Amino acid sequence: MMKVDKDLCIGCSLCVNDCIVKDIELVDGKAQINNVNCFKCGHCISICPKKAVSTDDYNMDEILEYNKTDFSIDADNLLNFIKFRRSVRHFKKKDVENEKIEKIIEAGRFTQTSTNAQNVSYIVVKDNIDKLKKMTLESLNELGKKLLDNLNPQTIPYEKYAKMWINMYESYKTDPKGIDGLFFNAPAVILVVSDSPVNASLASSNMELMTNALGLGTFFSGFFIRAADKNKQIMDFLSLNENQHIVTCMVIGYPNVKYQRTAPRKDAVISWK
Repeated sequence: MMKVDKDLCIGCSLCVNDCIVKDIELVDGKAQINNVNCFKCGHCISICPKKAVSTDDYNMDEILEYNKTDFSIDADNLLNFIKFRRSVRHFKKKDVENEKIEKIIEAGRFTQTSTNAQNVSYIVVKDNIDKLKKMTLESLNELGKKLLDNLNPQTIPYEKYAKMWINMYESYKTDPKGIDGLFFNAPAVILVVSDSPVNASLASSNMELMTNALGLGTFFSGFFIRAADKNKQIMDFLSLNENQHIVTCMVIGYPNVKYQRTAPRKDAVISWK
């Protein structure tokens, strides 16, 4: 429940005006939260100049007071940071500290979600990454064989992937510790799970930025997402039910490659109306 300390409230109406669901009103010159339409976005907590608003639904101890030094990022530096990021597929044989993984997930946790649903969860696979790799490659091998056995005009563009999956599995069977075309011998993966692809994707984008800020590298494995889809063995291994969806798979490790400059991109297609 959201609540207002009447002794601290000065009736400035900032929370009233900022409430998107109009669940706050002034009563006798004090803010009153009705907790009827409220979905606990926390805007009233953030905007109150007197710290009069609180809630027992969240941990109030983690709230940070704004100061320009700690909360500002130079726009040009941020843009350059985004331009310089690369998908990494060469990793050092070095563990990723749990503290860094937790910070990456924090970046996802504080990403906006529609109607403040906060319906994104995370699965970290480290100790059992070899088991997950084996199941994934087995699934891709079966998918590849089925695709090749049923080629048609719609599936022909994916023929090359089917052959790639089969070759990846054969290489794995020959040498499980050899060339890894799936996780590229990275030490960890983070799976972002949600019934909302938009919310999970937004969280994943912020998580990628944090990954790079921590000196780590990552890439999003579409192969894993394809292999896990409707695969009961993988879903059971991850303790997920059929209503839960893995939206992204972030393969994470310390980069064993160094880039010297940004890469070019097509011009943006912009329509000004």
